[in-house]
Amino acid sequence: MDCRDPDCRDAIVASAACHPWPLDSGTPCRNDSLKNLRAVSGILLLDKPLCLSSNKALQKARHLFGAAKAGHTGSLDPLATGLLPICFGEATKIAGHLLGARKAYDAAVRLGITTSTDDAEGDVLAVRPVPALERAAIDAALYTLRGRIVQTPPAYSAIKQGGVALYKRARRGEEVQVPTREVEVHRLELTAHDGDVLSLHVECGSGTYVRSLARDLGERLGCGAHLTALRRLWVEPFLQPRMHTLEELQRLREEGGIAALERLLLPLEHGLGALPALRLSEEQAAQLRQGKRLTCGELGPQELCCALDARGQLVALVRIDGQGEVRVQRGFNQPG
Repeated sequence: MDCRDPDCRDAIVASAACHPWPLDSGTPCRNDSLKNLRAVSGILLLDKPLCLSSNKALQKARHLFGAAKAGHTGSLDPLATGLLPICFGEATKIAGHLLGARKAYDAAVRLGITTSTDDAEGDVLAVRPVPALERAAIDAALYTLRGRIVQTPPAYSAIKQGGVALYKRARRGEEVQVPTREVEVHRLELTAHDGDVLSLHVECGSGTYVRSLARDLGERLGCGAHLTALRRLWVEPFLQPRMHTLEELQRLREEGGIAALERLLLPLEHGLGALPALRLSEEQAAQLRQGKRLTCGELGPQELCCALDARGQLVALVRIDGQGEVRVQRGFNQPG
């Protein structure tokens, strides 16, 4: 796989040379016969490998599970690794609720070199001497990049203008005007300093480019910088994730079949743990599934909460108005 192809161009980082992906069973599911696809439901916490786009990782996992329907909860760029939650079946209905979730990364930043992509895959734009930097100077620069900040994303990004991704315009040599955006950086801390390389821990909201943080940090330190490695550690609400590699999935499929893979899936409810829960009796759950009116004063008014049956299984995402009327926002048809 060429990490400079269009599928790989919108990369955040590169920490090593990319090699062809060896997985034999990675044919995208769109090429499979429909009769081989199954109704799989649940959330897989995938450990995405280096040099694979989120969509290709999704298709490989989907192929192994034989799932008829799958989606992910927000792209992880091809040259980054780590947590990529994948939703199968009914779980795809909650993917949108996870898109804006807080995320955490470990990152490596090389000082003294700026690139066209703000990572190691781009062309070198400038090389500057790196001054002797004390911890206090680095911490002071990091401080200015925390909180609610205005950020300019990289020109090589998937942001679209006029329906065309910026990275495609940049690759064609067009002049790219990148719009700024407000993002939230909750934590940005130095964890190690080794010569011209800084190791950082980042916790941020949706839409934050860690490449841009690396570039802007270098400018604040007076020497420029680019990102050389990035690993996603967690995505809310999966704060201590047990991630599974594609190699592990393939091995389990070969040794234990689909049943072994399905034991790895988390129920939908695990992805909505931050929402309040409305506990229903079996009769109330049946009413909600049948589209009948339901009134409940247990929680008071709620913009969004999880309606759970007596077994704790998600029935619907609901809104409760001031009169206690429960209105279904999204229903689920989970297996019994």
